[in-house]
Amino acid sequence: MSYREGRFWQPDVTVATVVVDGGRLLCVEERAGGRLVINQPAGHLEPDESLMEAALRETREETGWDVRLTAFIGAYQWKAPETGRHYLRFAFAAEPLRHDPKRTLDEGIERALWLAPSELRAESARHRSPLVWQVVADHLAGRRHPLSLVQHLE
Repeated sequence: MSYREGRFWQPDVTVATVVVDGGRLLCVEERAGGRLVINQPAGHLEPDESLMEAALRETREETGWDVRLTAFIGAYQWKAPETGRHYLRFAFAAEPLRHDPKRTLDEGIERALWLAPSELRAESARHRSPLVWQVVADHLAGRRHPLSLVQHLE
């Protein structure tokens, strides 16, 4: 039975943050599906938090970095071919503020690392999804929108 025939359907809502410092991108190596993959700091929206709060939280939890969001890059929709899960990703640009090297990183995160865009692109076979490079490519192309476009109504 399809969604249009009455089956409940709900996509996974995720956030991602493109953090740039000195031309390098903050990335994470994480375990997913039995593989060591590369992603930008990203994760799921939790109940009662805004998209921007989720982006700040996920970046801190996965990398130990506190960041300042500077722009909204865009919204992305993707269906994982292996699982059939649908994802809606909201991506933000950010600048690093402070790092806590003693912070324990989220489960599954092996390490945070800084990569040049060319290094990240060269690792495309290890990207967690095609969203990883697409978000970075859009950022590098100058796609930035005011944060005021992302509304959170109480």
